[in-house]
Amino acid sequence: MEDREKKIAEYLLQIKAIKLQPSNPFTWASGWKSPIYCDNRLTLSFPEVRTYIRDSFVALINSLYPETEVIAGVATGAISHGALVADKMGLPFIYIRSGAKDHGLGNQIEGFYQEGQKVVVIEDLISTGRSSLNAVRALREAGCEVLGMAAIFTYEFKKASDSFASEKCDLNTLCDYSVLIETAVKAGYITEENIETLKKWRVDPSMWGI
Repeated sequence: MEDREKKIAEYLLQIKAIKLQPSNPFTWASGWKSPIYCDNRLTLSFPEVRTYIRDSFVALINSLYPETEVIAGVATGAISHGALVADKMGLPFIYIRSGAKDHGLGNQIEGFYQEGQKVVVIEDLISTGRSSLNAVRALREAGCEVLGMAAIFTYEFKKASDSFASEKCDLNTLCDYSVLIETAVKAGYITEENIETLKKWRVDPSMWGI
């Protein structure tokens, strides 16, 4: 598992799906200042990378949730990855919007599923966990049994881990912030001097840089 995490970290850095700029922070949509930016949609443009991620998800699900009946992707970032996983596993695929549509059938969950089915949710990125857990709640309200969530990457915020624990939702990720930073230093993407800055940001990202 450790080799898999490092390999994915290397891929994300190589294709610039994750960028590290401690001295020139990004501004997130939330207004937070951040020394890191993650866009896992880029992984879909690289066949070798997306295939490795797909196969890593499949191995994780087969190991932890062999009883899985449906794969669900969180819109919009995880729809493609979820569909790739479902196709490889020969399972039905559905996806969950951030909210119900205000027209047509008014669906929040798109695709065919049945009450009581066992679902694993695919996500591309875990930050605070808010949108991810919104998808979990929607599935539960629809009568599905959510076995757990699998994501490509997590920032490892305490707020997210507390939220998942509160919702009693199992979270497994292919790579995390700690492994990424370690890999970035060894590969020369950042210097040892940047580590403390990156660690401080994760402790309280909403106040960092203010």
